[in-house]
Amino acid sequence: MRRFQEVVPLRARNVLGADKNRIGMRWNELVRAALNRSSPSPSPGATGGGEKQKVHPVRDGAGGLQSRDFRCVVSKQMVGILLTVWVRGDLRRFVRRPSVSCVGCGVMGCLGNKGAVSVRFWLRDTSFCFVCCHLASGGREGDEAHRNADAAEILRRTSFPRRHCSSSSPSLATPHKILDHDRVILLGDLNYRISLPEAKTRLLVERHDWKTLLDNDQLRGEVSSEGGTFNGWNEGAITFSPTYKYHRNSDAYYGCAQLGSKGDKLKRRAPAWCDRVLWRGAGLRQTRYDRCESRLSDHRPVRAAFAVEVDAPWNLNSLRSFFLSERFDDRAKGPADGLFLLREDDHTAASARYAEDV
Repeated sequence: MRRFQEVVPLRARNVLGADKNRIGMRWNELVRAALNRSSPSPSPGATGGGEKQKVHPVRDGAGGLQSRDFRCVVSKQMVGILLTVWVRGDLRRFVRRPSVSCVGCGVMGCLGNKGAVSVRFWLRDTSFCFVCCHLASGGREGDEAHRNADAAEILRRTSFPRRHCSSSSPSLATPHKILDHDRVILLGDLNYRISLPEAKTRLLVERHDWKTLLDNDQLRGEVSSEGGTFNGWNEGAITFSPTYKYHRNSDAYYGCAQLGSKGDKLKRRAPAWCDRVLWRGAGLRQTRYDRCESRLSDHRPVRAAFAVEVDAPWNLNSLRSFFLSERFDDRAKGPADGLFLLREDDHTAASARYAEDV
């Protein structure tokens, strides 16, 4: 799964005009080329200032290039938000009922310069929902309440088509709302800041005192406090530097003494972990949570990896296919923890649970 934000400048003509589908299609071409190791297509280029983007092949954790066949399940763009979901080719036939839902929370509380694009689908017998958000910005007192309101609106207004389940598959009743799904991952520029004076925040960042900073992180408070907007959600341990706000093409935070100007200091953009990944639901285990060092934006992108348990009906044919698959062959060469677990319901083996990495 890949998400992009501000793929077009947030200007009036882009917010009010038709979706720039051509830009989304171009980004999907680049994602396909990177995932499948084909030669990257020319960059989509800047969306305003003539600045060119450079795209590099995707590497796995061991430093090698990924060589599997990945296919796009669904892709949706709303103004600057682009959410695109890809699966390995051997899993594509098990993905069903993909659908999307868009909620705008921007200008007048409805336009798409802020809001969320949500995608849901079934992988075997497990429902997934990915929510890509761009919440209200601002580091002034009271701006946190706007972000909380945006998040609440997204959870309330996002809905997917209802479909009646068949009598033979009652477990496949289609979820209608985000929180109805088995596995939910929410990510994006959530824009939450650190509730400390700017000077102290910068000093703590220089000292890499992540504990003190995270103790005052607004989103962590919404996750951990009872009644918080994201209470019941999970987030992995943050061991990386704040992802916002940088001078473009630089490792210096916005407004720093070396590169800052008088205009920068007036805007008071203190460092913060604006870019986050949250999840909820059983059967999700995060195996990676860090940031990338691309300098193309004033944000540093974040990435997360999960080991996911997926329920699947089984019979002799499905077991034979699984044990003869490339996936089983790869796992047989290494540790087999969580590879194949039978789930028993009322002493009857009704399904198998597969562990997949996403």
